[in-house]
Amino acid sequence: MANTVTNVSTGKPAVTGGVWAAVAGTTAPTDATTALAAAFKCLGYVSEDGLTNSNSPETENIKAWGGDIVLTPLTEKADTFTFTLIEAINTEVLKVVYGDSNVTGTLAQGMTVMANADEPASHVWAFEMVLTGNTLKRVVVPDGVVTEIGDITYVDGEAVGYELTITARPDASGNTHYEYLKTSA
Repeated sequence: MANTVTNVSTGKPAVTGGVWAAVAGTTAPTDATTALAAAFKCLGYVSEDGLTNSNSPETENIKAWGGDIVLTPLTEKADTFTFTLIEAINTEVLKVVYGDSNVTGTLAQGMTVMANADEPASHVWAFEMVLTGNTLKRVVVPDGVVTEIGDITYVDGEAVGYELTITARPDASGNTHYEYLKTSA
């Protein structure tokens, strides 16, 4: 097979939103084009850094006497997604960052956000993007939890953002995420 320049792509968020989350137990989508269930909430704009997926195995070399490597077992296979949500006054963003029960009220009537050590809730995640050639790509994490929140900076000339790292955990089939692609007409 020869090199094919049309297979080279960039990834842009879908115009309807790039990052979606639903409460744990929501049925995860199984293709690139079926509309997301109503339980999925759009988390708005993501910073220009986009979405980063780190999905690299870690191994450990076992050596025999004399130094030969005789076995290299898999010791860990973390599957994480990192992105920065920049809609700092989006209620759904705040609920994902701080937990549903830690965000009360509305912007119009007054909102309270509480930061504490509550365990983060698991969510079903969908990352929606369009690749070159109008190919739709949906990455689905059936069980993902926020495991890291970056520093939140408040400064002139820069969007307030919530840098999140989502750790994908294995589903009943042992998969941490799924990728679906389909060329759109």
